Amino acid sequence: MKLLSVAIPCYNSAEYMEHCVNTLLTGGEELEIIIVDDGSTDDTAKIADRLASEHPAIIKAIHQENGGHGEAVNTGLRNATGEYFKVVDSDDWVDEKALQTIVKTLRYMVDKQKGLDMLLSNFVYEKQGVKNKAVMNYRSAIKPRHITSWDGNVHFKISQYILMHSVIYRTEMLRDCGLELPKHTFYVDNIYVFKPLPYVKKVCYIDVDFYRYFIGREGQSVNEKVMISRIDQHIRVAKIMIEEYSNMDIKSKNLDKYMLQYLDMMMCIASIMLIRAKTKEALVKKKELWNWLKKEYPDIYKKLRFSIFGISMNLPGKVGRLISVTGYKIANKVFGFN
Repeated sequence: MKLLSVAIPCYNSAEYMEHCVNTLLTGGEELEIIIVDDGSTDDTAKIADRLASEHPAIIKAIHQENGGHGEAVNTGLRNATGEYFKVVDSDDWVDEKALQTIVKTLRYMVDKQKGLDMLLSNFVYEKQGVKNKAVMNYRSAIKPRHITSWDGNVHFKISQYILMHSVIYRTEMLRDCGLELPKHTFYVDNIYVFKPLPYVKKVCYIDVDFYRYFIGREGQSVNEKVMISRIDQHIRVAKIMIEEYSNMDIKSKNLDKYMLQYLDMMMCIASIMLIRAKTKEALVKKKELWNWLKKEYPDIYKKLRFSIFGISMNLPGKVGRLISVTGYKIANKVFGFN
């Protein structure tokens, strides 16, 4: 059995996918790299097949009809043989030195039978044109190199989110929680991170800048114009997460607090993008979203509507919306998230 399976969803990724794969190849045969060609129309399939033929002990190339990012992740998980599982997008890459630390850490966890469910590490916002790259780390949330649980000394700040870039999950745990991402939907990486959390019993954080998250390319899903054009998909994902949360039996207060913070962020992003759209239709959609939450999940509504984000995203009138946008711009300047 492999130690770590890495799924690389690829759709028309010919320009940059090989760089992503090459950084992962430095992990050696402890890794299984699963390139999922999601119905590409460029040379992605040829490149995937070539890389698989050049590295048959490490790389698998899988071709499927286009199902979107979520279905590519599903395919990767179905075909994974590693103890642990990670997703790396084809336009991103990993730090090769940090990868060695990750591999050594996972090998230790398996050999010593530590039963680790989730390994966290840092990610770097590789934003085009920005000299000083912002780094998301979790030093203040979890003591590095310390196996703990949600009820341990784990305290995430409101600005610290576990994203797909920062997380490695135990493969069987992902399967046990019934993870299945929706097809043809963007922003499903949020579901990927969110749904397994109550199944995580043991977590460890390694303070290395492992994942390099490339942003700034035209047409990326996190580009603001693209996010506004796809806001219905973000809203769909947010609703799925809220529905999932409402059915969860969460024992840990720390975890419950964190998951509510995550839902808070999802509602905040939806609200600010609808404000940024600058149309009457978008403002109506924003009102409908909050009314849906109030009607369907009144307890969750109370917690999210009167949070810092909830209040700031629902300030009345043009002046209120201006204040909301100003706060968003300041946060974006600090973190550079799109």
